[in-house]
Amino acid sequence: MQNSNVIKIVQALKKRYPQKADMDLGNAADSLIATIMSARTTDVQVLKLFPSFRKKFPNWKKLATADVKDIAAAINTIGLYRNKAKSLKALAQKILKDFHGQVPDTMEELVTLPGVGRKTASCILSYAFHKPAIAVDTHVFRIARRLGWSKGKTPEKVEDDIKMLLPFKLWSDVNRTMVRFGREICIGGKRPKCWMCPVAKWCAFKPKTEKLISGS
Repeated sequence: MQNSNVIKIVQALKKRYPQKADMDLGNAADSLIATIMSARTTDVQVLKLFPSFRKKFPNWKKLATADVKDIAAAINTIGLYRNKAKSLKALAQKILKDFHGQVPDTMEELVTLPGVGRKTASCILSYAFHKPAIAVDTHVFRIARRLGWSKGKTPEKVEDDIKMLLPFKLWSDVNRTMVRFGREICIGGKRPKCWMCPVAKWCAFKPKTEKLISGS
């Protein structure tokens, strides 16, 4: 695919989805905690419990010294809440011990934190520190392959391929727009809603659904 078409796709998705990411909560600490919580659960569920969670654990010290059972009880409506409770306590302890209570702002440091992988780290770099980053979640992975941007079989390879196609200034728009695009239109499975897709004319996905309007 030509780089010009890749840029057109991102620009079209930016126009369709101008809002900020759901887990972009305005500061590094909140965004990091919420993004960790969002694994294997919906953003809606996380946002519903987040205010009460932060009221109970308003800072890193409170979270670091809390009983894991109390943390788990505060997040028991989301998936994998017991494991996440352990990760959140360990996260708070490490941030206090190794980073003076501040969320680090580099990929190398972020991925040393409990519960933080490359995808979460990329989200925080983008949301909180406004640094170019591409967070490859299940939506970005699926959509990038359908569009013909990558044939990579791992998130890391897909991330590298996208970076080769897009200028730095558009990197952070990839995850922000594709998550919503993937939920609404380019859904998983064999029947994405191609007939309502704003970027169908640039898409390499061959088995487009029969409702796709010819020439769109």
